[in-house]
Amino acid sequence: MHSDLIGLGTFLRDARTRLGLTLRDVEAKIDISNAYLSQLEGGKIKKPSPRLLHSLCEHYAIPYAVALELAGYPIPKRSRMPVAARFAAKLGETTPEEEEALVQYLQFLRTRR
Repeated sequence: MHSDLIGLGTFLRDARTRLGLTLRDVEAKIDISNAYLSQLEGGKIKKPSPRLLHSLCEHYAIPYAVALELAGYPIPKRSRMPVAARFAAKLGETTPEEEEALVQYLQFLRTRR
């Protein structure tokens, strides 16, 4: 597994909050208790079932492959998302100013090698 900027719980929580959903909203829409979801988002549950991850990803409109990878499930190479897409999926929406700042920071990091 590659080094991640965020963990699965943070990835899922960020996706849920970007949609303005509460834990109870998600509980009402898919077959998951808000307590379980809270534990998942808090990092207490590290490897939920792929079925549950798929339901959450569908509901949040986020990449299922990224969630599987963050949970530690093996992903066939042909199914892996390009690095840029995985990176963008983990960050969520960014402003043009944030994107420019990220590019500048990455350029700075590369000059330090």
